[in-house]
Amino acid sequence: FTSVKLSSLRRHLKTHSDEKRHVCHLCLKAFRTATLLHNHVNTHTGNKPHKCSECDTAFVTRGELSRHRRYKHTLEKPFKCTICEYSSVEASKMRRHVRSHTGERPYPCHLCSYASKDAYKLKRHMLTHTGEKRYECYVCQARFTQSGTMKIHMLQKHGENVPKHQCPHCSTLLSRKSDLGVHLRNLHSYMEEAVKCRDCEAAFHERYAFLQHRKTHRNEKRFKCAQCSCTCNQ
Repeated sequence: FTSVKLSSLRRHLKTHSDEKRHVCHLCLKAFRTATLLHNHVNTHTGNKPHKCSECDTAFVTRGELSRHRRYKHTLEKPFKCTICEYSSVEASKMRRHVRSHTGERPYPCHLCSYASKDAYKLKRHMLTHTGEKRYECYVCQARFTQSGTMKIHMLQKHGENVPKHQCPHCSTLLSRKSDLGVHLRNLHSYMEEAVKCRDCEAAFHERYAFLQHRKTHRNEKRFKCAQCSCTCNQ
């Protein structure tokens, strides 16, 4: 990390410290900086000082407002991958994406050999050790550690009681209309900037078509050794 401002450097150094001197007077939760404490107190009071100039939405932090504007209004993706065509609204998503290139898994489980590219997946993995089952089937009350496992159970065991939403573009079947909406946005919506295949000249404006195309390269052995007849797909 480098900065032209000493104040920015000092603020950054606090991210490496475990010291949390700023304590919330309402719940006693502690924070590294006064700004983090101030934002936290706003979640108690309901105060949302950062208002969007283009709609009626308001947010606790300036970062949340900035993220909202990019997702809903400007559609700007300022964080661009230097290795492929991927770009992102958020820096955190870009950091996770880059790990798909580097193979880095900075979040290891302290109970087994599992390591994750992001903190959320590690948190979800830890449930397999604790045995905590937070997700309950509303038909038979069976409990599961992960929401995805519960959804599969619902479709397989209680299919007649679960509304099914068929994707109009592929064979995917979803139990909730909201899940279908997410699926359509993520895989079948038109992308202004085409995604290019790194193995050939093909380019796609729909993520689903791109993923289907990538499967055609799965068993290709494009990498040839210059000194013998060995070929590899990686």
